[in-house]
Amino acid sequence: MARNSRPTAAKREREKGLIEKREQKAARRRAEKERKATSGPRSAGGVDPDIEGIKLGPQPPAEWQVEEE
Repeated sequence: MARNSRPTAAKREREKGLIEKREQKAARRRAEKERKATSGPRSAGGVDPDIEGIKLGPQPPAEWQVEEE
């Protein structure tokens, strides 16, 4: 039995879908890259607010860890 060597309509549709998905993904990446480029720094001074007050070495106990006597 000879096989049809031409691509089927289903394969063409599948490939069209893959190409469209690739284009959408590339557009999302471009938009995200542009958004990151136009937005300012995450915080003023370039310091992460979560680690702003931390110094090298052992840290003092947090307020909730201190036992009142």
